[in-house]
Amino acid sequence: MQRIVIVGGGAGGLALATQLGKRLGKKRLAEITLVDAARTHVWKPLLHQLAAGSFDTHAEEIEYLAQARWNHFKFRLGSLVGVNRSQKTVQLAASFDSAGREITPAQTLAYDTLVIAVGSQTNDFGTLGAEEHTIKLDSPQAAKHFNDRLINACIRAQTVTRAAGSGRLTVAIVGGGATGVELAAELHASARVLGHYGFDHINPEKDLQIVLVEAGPRLLAQLPERLGESALRELRKLAIEVHTNEKVIEVTEGSLKMASGKVISSSITVWAAGVKAADFLKTFGAAEDGSGALETSKLNQLLVNDNLQTTHDASIYAFGDCAACQQPDGTWVPPRAQAAYQQAMYLARALPQLMAGKRVAPFVFTDQGSLVSLAEYSSVGSLMGSLTKGSFFIEGQLAKIMYWALHKQHQLALGGIRKTALITLSEMIDRTHRPRIKLH
Repeated sequence: MQRIVIVGGGAGGLALATQLGKRLGKKRLAEITLVDAARTHVWKPLLHQLAAGSFDTHAEEIEYLAQARWNHFKFRLGSLVGVNRSQKTVQLAASFDSAGREITPAQTLAYDTLVIAVGSQTNDFGTLGAEEHTIKLDSPQAAKHFNDRLINACIRAQTVTRAAGSGRLTVAIVGGGATGVELAAELHASARVLGHYGFDHINPEKDLQIVLVEAGPRLLAQLPERLGESALRELRKLAIEVHTNEKVIEVTEGSLKMASGKVISSSITVWAAGVKAADFLKTFGAAEDGSGALETSKLNQLLVNDNLQTTHDASIYAFGDCAACQQPDGTWVPPRAQAAYQQAMYLARALPQLMAGKRVAPFVFTDQGSLVSLAEYSSVGSLMGSLTKGSFFIEGQLAKIMYWALHKQHQLALGGIRKTALITLSEMIDRTHRPRIKLH
């Protein structure tokens, strides 16, 4: 029986394990094992809502063990620390609880086919003080940490006398991409709700100052210019302070220092600028003498061919943010959720044939446009076709519905129609009795 090991339980990795479990695991044609350092999965595009407290993580989390049981694959808890390509084994580190007690020992898993889907992490570009004084929203744990600090700061702010013309609480967000823009809008919406739950002195226009800093000339630089302009217009309506063409060169506990000389005070700083693959991928697959590592890009991504196989080892695949895949037109597949989803669906169909030595049509990314949520206020997006031609702009209620539909597509891939319908019904019921914002 073929052994397929998938490392990384993000949106792509979990969808691939689920689909392969249904297609191969159920029929005992292959043994599929998913590996992740966490026990549960949260859809990454929801992290800004989790950080702002406008989303209940427990209602959305997917338990890996339960998902594995329902979809005919296995789950192993652990972090990938190495691979022996000659023996076709991966090494997992031991895992520990919050008290330092061992949960699982170091493990070795054998594979016939290995799939790396470990995603990406925030890239602070080595900015002085960024590691020590910022929160990087690249995991549910980081988002929960930010929310705890936010609520604590709001409680503290009620007892502090506010100086004239200044906010009691300032949240600075570095990075004007989708994460930064969505977080800024979500924080403003959350601040309005906080006033209904005892924080009667927290006003998003007067007492909470939200500052968004972007090094480039405009917001949403990777998306059509019209989207960036629309997002900027909406944020300014909310009195969110936006600085473009301002590169952060140093972060301190209470401020951001810019290359221009400008200094911005900050109570809490979030770094949401740039992504890169994990550093360990730079030497992934190397022998003890340091030779034989898999080929990587300057952002640590594993280079793959058009079947998503790594260039130096056909039995190891990579996809999503941790992989660099060049398209026939010379462009690279963008590190976006829709790309990872398309690659997961491609591998679900192609892996059985590739493992059997058959030729398979190459993967080609189809850009379906982009959507950016501006909390309850609006959404903006471009749909259908590439981002440069053949697409059209949407905003407002239609864009909000399309953004909601993307989330439902993810749930459908993992749970099917019946379970997604029940989840949607549960969400509607929850809104009638849960607070609109997480307060603990």
